[in-house]
Amino acid sequence: MNWKSKATLVSILAIGVLALVGTAIPLTDRPTFCAGCHTIAPAYETWAQSSHKDVTCVACHVRPGLQGWLSDKVASGVRDAAVYVFGTPPDAHNLQAKVDSGVCLGCHRHILRVSETAPRDLPSPVKEVGLIMGHRQHMEAFRVRGLSEGCTTCHAGVVHDGPIKGYPVVIPRGHVSADHQPWYPAHPEGSYLRARALNDCFRCHDGKTQYLNKTLDRRCETCHISEKISGALLFN
Repeated sequence: MNWKSKATLVSILAIGVLALVGTAIPLTDRPTFCAGCHTIAPAYETWAQSSHKDVTCVACHVRPGLQGWLSDKVASGVRDAAVYVFGTPPDAHNLQAKVDSGVCLGCHRHILRVSETAPRDLPSPVKEVGLIMGHRQHMEAFRVRGLSEGCTTCHAGVVHDGPIKGYPVVIPRGHVSADHQPWYPAHPEGSYLRARALNDCFRCHDGKTQYLNKTLDRRCETCHISEKISGALLFN
């Protein structure tokens, strides 16, 4: 084979690869493609009913930039596909996926500028129960702790979990077991997603954990405006 034949063959292969990549990228960016995996299908169904139903999977699960694309989409995608085809994929109730806080803040950065210690700035329904929760303060605490915590530490179920008692946006569970209508997740006992859904603010505010040499106690006044406490039941 002379050099012209080799060059022609290389050109044909390069064109073929480019055509394949050009077709594969937009195809695999579609949420319906992700839903083709039976393990992902339940997550797709909850996404389709969530407040983020107009945001694609890759918008949250793939960090922007070349490094994020290569790591989160190419490498993770190939690994997940290999496990799905040749291995044993995890049960749908034990899926663990990380969403980088930087991706969340790309749309929600305003939350770091809100004065959440002022009742006028509290959104519903936390206004009714007088919940005080400074996002900037918590993000800084997560950074200092260095345990890879972030937005999804509290908001992990905002897209891929059912609303708590019909409330349209899944927010941290709080201590709804104190309510007269206790809520429990639909995930089976012993599953990762059930344990995650049952996590609440007391995971840190347990009377033992310390931050900046101060113990995070469990007193109501730590998180709630005092005059709101006596008449407030979370998620009534």
